[in-house]
Amino acid sequence: MRFSVFISVLRSLGPVVIGISLGFTLSLLSVSWTEEGCPLEGKEGEDVASGHDGLLKGARKPNSISTGNDVESEEDFEPRIVPYKQVQQSAPKKVFRAKYISTELGMRERLFAGVLTSKNTINTLGVAVNRTISHHLDTLVFFTGSRNRKVPHGMFVVSHGDERQIWNMFQTIRYVLDHYINEYDWFYFVQDDAYTEADRIRELVEHLSMDRELYMGSPEEFIGGEMEGKYCYGGFGYLLSRSLLLRLQIFLENCRNDILSSRPDEWLGRCIIDYTSNNCVSEYEGLEYHHYELGKNSDPSKEQNKKFKRALTVHPVSDPEQMYRLHRYFSEIELQKTYNEIAKLQAEIKNVSLLAFEGNRSAQWPVGVNPPFEPKSRFEVLKWEYFTEEEIYSCIDGAPKCELRGIDKTDVADVIDTAVEELNKKYMPTLHLKKQQLINGYRRFDPTRGMEYTLDLQLEVVNQKGHSRSITKRVHLVRPLSLIEIIPMPYVTEATRVHIIIPLTAEDRSFVNHFLEVFASNAFETSENAILTFLFIYDPEEAQHVNHNDIFADVKNQINVYERKYPTVKIPWISVKTEIPSQIKFMDIISKKHPVDTLFFLAHVNTNINTEFLNRCRMNSINNWQVFFPIHFQEYNADVAYHNQPRPATVDLVKDAGHFDRRSFDEACFYNSDYMATRSRMVADVQENEDILESLDIYDIFVKYSGLHVFRAVEPALHQQYRYQSCNPKLSEDVYHRCIQSNMEGLGSRSQLAMLLFEQEQGNST
Repeated sequence: MRFSVFISVLRSLGPVVIGISLGFTLSLLSVSWTEEGCPLEGKEGEDVASGHDGLLKGARKPNSISTGNDVESEEDFEPRIVPYKQVQQSAPKKVFRAKYISTELGMRERLFAGVLTSKNTINTLGVAVNRTISHHLDTLVFFTGSRNRKVPHGMFVVSHGDERQIWNMFQTIRYVLDHYINEYDWFYFVQDDAYTEADRIRELVEHLSMDRELYMGSPEEFIGGEMEGKYCYGGFGYLLSRSLLLRLQIFLENCRNDILSSRPDEWLGRCIIDYTSNNCVSEYEGLEYHHYELGKNSDPSKEQNKKFKRALTVHPVSDPEQMYRLHRYFSEIELQKTYNEIAKLQAEIKNVSLLAFEGNRSAQWPVGVNPPFEPKSRFEVLKWEYFTEEEIYSCIDGAPKCELRGIDKTDVADVIDTAVEELNKKYMPTLHLKKQQLINGYRRFDPTRGMEYTLDLQLEVVNQKGHSRSITKRVHLVRPLSLIEIIPMPYVTEATRVHIIIPLTAEDRSFVNHFLEVFASNAFETSENAILTFLFIYDPEEAQHVNHNDIFADVKNQINVYERKYPTVKIPWISVKTEIPSQIKFMDIISKKHPVDTLFFLAHVNTNINTEFLNRCRMNSINNWQVFFPIHFQEYNADVAYHNQPRPATVDLVKDAGHFDRRSFDEACFYNSDYMATRSRMVADVQENEDILESLDIYDIFVKYSGLHVFRAVEPALHQQYRYQSCNPKLSEDVYHRCIQSNMEGLGSRSQLAMLLFEQEQGNST
């Protein structure tokens, strides 16, 4: 009994005893391992806690992390406060941002072209080369030894000042390394007596790797055959990679001093071979540099050699006429090649469309041209214009019918001829068709695809037996929009000061008060970078009494009031005397009183000018490139637009309040230098007919004499109050007609005028 009780107690206490014994044993083992002696490696003066026997104190506490400065007891621990020291911020580093993304990313153009010319050929062959390939290449530079006083127009010429050929070649390579090596991947050099098919050269370099050291052209052996390797013959041109030129750069001076040669292409070839170990090659990775040697007095149109048809360069060219004939021949080849590719793509599209769910109906007509515009509302429906061979029924001046002339007549004639030609291609030789007359013609401009035409033609059909009859055929044609390209524009800023010129006649005095009030709030109070100048126009009779009875005295007093109100503002004014107000005569006087880099804005006194428009004036007027003629928003006559209605305080940009006056050319933004250059080109015509100064306006002379881009666009920020213009019949017929049309269209909209006529007829009938 006692034994069984003992056993039961042991069973219940046994695990506890074993657990206590095991825990005690493990703790002893832990203390024994921690207290093993190890040498102290602390530096002198380092705070290290030690026991009485020189060993480290105690075992590591459970769940603790040992640090390099162990092991302080909890009783000895004291919190420490670390003082805050403000970090001195260094000056921010100024980040350079390139003007263009391509510059910042290190992007380069593909091909640079240099033409080696001379003083004897630059005005003949050099001009011919420039006219044939300059519009196909990004950069074309002509290198010559002499310094000519007159450089042909439209050519970038670099003159080295020495006629020695080797010196010129050395200077040419060094100039390219100094100015263009970081902008282009490939460099093409050719003589001016060679014709270059520019598109093929561009296509060749597009398939060449830019990191290859490549010297490519027409390989030739050196004179005498003593030197190993081959150089590229200069007559057929040659390509140099950027990598090769960079490697050659450090050895260029050595080549000039050590290599003797009588030919520049041979000298360059020896330099490249000696210092880079690259020979001239005509083929690389399956791409060939095709060239052709032209025979004396050869006719390009009669050349049947396959090498000639696929040549990149043709040499020698004897005169400019032969250069132009070569260009025409190769242009026809490339044009026909393009037509064949278009026909091939159209056939592929038709074949693929057969597999579509709707069959051929899924393919648009013409193949490859955008589908017609689909209007979302009745206000977006495109208008068709009806025309015949002599008349058109949608006139600019609003007349129901007018004569078909100018570019419109040429367009209609070309469309009819194209329609008959395409019909003959379709039905010949079974039938031959001749145009008898155009019965009906319709056209509309679709901004998504181009100009669409529908023609009802009366045709004479002749079969192979000679029998003929007259039929009527309806055809549809599309003149698609060509490839749109972005024209690079010179860099302009909005920081340019604008000189605003306001001509004033006696009739304009009533508008001055409102003009100054609006201009002061938009320019004077905002410190706009603009100068306002008034031009007082006196006729001879008014000028005689200016000392006693100045018609502009009130205006000058108003100017003084605003100058006192705004002390930093000066409003200059100029007085002129003339019988016939002429923009050209006014600008001749103003131009002489301002520097050549002055930006003018010629405006009218009833025009509301604000900062938004002045910025567009600055951006759209580019010195030696473009002039800007904005189309202002003209308010309608208030008596017509708001007949029997209260007049609003402000006029919104809506069709019932006014219209964009396309007949007015009074406002203009241009630089003084552009005006002076244009004016100088009129000297000969003015000497023959002095009345031309009074019959033309600023717009006319820029169009006829400047050669600049004349930019004309609607300007929503430029508002003009309604006024009736006094049109001078002594001006040219076009200027006078524009003035009359502007007055008529400025009265009111057609619906408003119709309502007035309707009310008048109703009143007369009663």
